[in-house]
Amino acid sequence: MARLRLVGLGALIGIPTAVAAALFLGFVHELQHWLWPDLPDALDESAPPWYLVLGLPAAGGAIVWLARTFLPGEAGHTPLDGIDPSPLPLSHAPGVVIAALASLGFGLVLGPEAPVVTLGAIIAVALVSFTPLDEKETRVIALAGAFSAIAALFGGPLVAGVMMTEAAAPTLGTALTPGLLPGFVAAAVGYVIFLGFGDWQGLDTPGLAVPNLERYDSARLVDLAFAIGVGIVTALVIAAVHRFAAAVVAERARRAGLAAALMGGGLIVGGLALAADGLGADSQDVLFSGQHSIAPLIAETSTGIVLVLLVAKAIAYAISLVAGFRGGAIFPAIFLGIGVATLPVVWFDMSPTFAVAIGAAAGMAAHGRFLVSSMLFAALLVGSQGFDTISGAVLAAAAAWMAATALDQRRDAAAAAEAQ
Repeated sequence: MARLRLVGLGALIGIPTAVAAALFLGFVHELQHWLWPDLPDALDESAPPWYLVLGLPAAGGAIVWLARTFLPGEAGHTPLDGIDPSPLPLSHAPGVVIAALASLGFGLVLGPEAPVVTLGAIIAVALVSFTPLDEKETRVIALAGAFSAIAALFGGPLVAGVMMTEAAAPTLGTALTPGLLPGFVAAAVGYVIFLGFGDWQGLDTPGLAVPNLERYDSARLVDLAFAIGVGIVTALVIAAVHRFAAAVVAERARRAGLAAALMGGGLIVGGLALAADGLGADSQDVLFSGQHSIAPLIAETSTGIVLVLLVAKAIAYAISLVAGFRGGAIFPAIFLGIGVATLPVVWFDMSPTFAVAIGAAAGMAAHGRFLVSSMLFAALLVGSQGFDTISGAVLAAAAAWMAATALDQRRDAAAAAEAQ
């Protein structure tokens, strides 16, 4: 009976949390449009001028500092916490929203998935406050709200459900399946908001999509070898980003203080974008999560430009992770994975569609250790044009996961040896 009640509550919260996610994602999109194309237009500039590229991320840092300093809850979880659907009180929601908008809209290299999950969990728990729930039931409802909210980003309840299953496995343990039932129900009900029903076409929210992919319909042995290599190299790149973020950026941010770290970090991210622009890349491809820069990335024909984007994005990503900003870490990791996979496209004329599939799978697996959801997401990302990329995506995800896990074990062993 208790389980049926939780499933019913999951259905109840599905649509409100999906609406909240849609509104948040829509406002992020509009804010980015207001600040980056519209504001330069108003200033009679054809592209964002240097002072906006440099100043807007720093201004975003100042807003994040205000939110974290004067609003309750520290504006939610840090980006390195990953997907964390832990229940938070409703009073934390304003700080989460404002800090995330300031980070995502002002050009920091973070994605929307973490604040969307946090917001969904907060709203879900608030909506069912009328019914008494114990601590475990509250976690289940918070997870259900996260399911429903994140479905908008990953093309429906399937990828969102698998991802949240992998994220929740360590905490729910043997109660995993019954604990996830309300989440699947919430995601399925809530996704109606995006699909529509009857004559209503649903809400259009900006997600991750790559237009005009060519058809990939013949897997080659050499491509599968590239997939393994891309998985391993992507894991090394992501590990280097995390190590640099934790060992260098975080320590300097701690010494500088929160306000200086946020505004200084924003200035450095803007400076990296300007430097990349001076070297021939587009500053807008260095800023933001990378969702809308995948198509120009895989169309790039210059090794130098691809490497400039990879280096600048990786450093900006590391700074955004630990300087105090708020957002998700998955989408920039996907961009870096696709960036690594673009090099065989330039060097060996590998299919761009295959590169998108293996790069997305490798980046997602290397950062979040999401093995199954990374394979599924890569397949859905390329769609019917890349059905034959699935084997490559599986190999890339597996290689990235194994390499990242081995690096984790080596790091933990080194830390244990130092402690002794």
